[in-house]
Amino acid sequence: MIQLLNKLKTELQKPLPGWPAQYGMAHVTRDKIDVAGLNEKQYRPSAVMILFCIDNDDNLFIPLMERVPYKGVHSAQVSFPGGKYETEDGNLQNTALRECFEEIGLHEEVEVIGKLTQLYIPVSGFVVEPYVGFCKIKDPKIIPHEREVKNILKLSLQKLMDDATIEQGTVEADGFKIKAPYFSVEGNKVWGATAMILNELKTILQIIS
Repeated sequence: MIQLLNKLKTELQKPLPGWPAQYGMAHVTRDKIDVAGLNEKQYRPSAVMILFCIDNDDNLFIPLMERVPYKGVHSAQVSFPGGKYETEDGNLQNTALRECFEEIGLHEEVEVIGKLTQLYIPVSGFVVEPYVGFCKIKDPKIIPHEREVKNILKLSLQKLMDDATIEQGTVEADGFKIKAPYFSVEGNKVWGATAMILNELKTILQIIS
């Protein structure tokens, strides 16, 4: 497992698959928007943490969060730990680490090994910077934020790489129903930006496997 993560760290320093991989999991009506062409006043910066953990059976998994219902466009959706940039963070990597601690209770245990391609989220106006990390302790104790996180899902590496995990169907967002591809994880539909980021990660893992 460590060997795979070392190979991933090396691969993340190379040119990334980018939007072609991301948009392989986009819903049918999503516009292709180049982040580089956006003015800084057109979006809010944010970051997420894609965290590889090792369980007691030496299997890799990525913790995902089922968010609690709230009045917002991402209500009850499944996502990575993450959120908006705060001035005191200093940089977006610190944003990802802070949010990882606030939402699932892990920080000092996390080693950042790289990042994926930025992604613009039209419905919320965020540009998200996806960081990839590795939890340095086995079977870490994940503590979900009591007000923000309803449930923690564990997406195994095997499940991520299995093409049968990807399904097509109808998803609900902010009162609307749209057709979209999604990763089926523990009975949940992981779609939208989270699925797009996962698909770029999966593409890289296929390259190094």
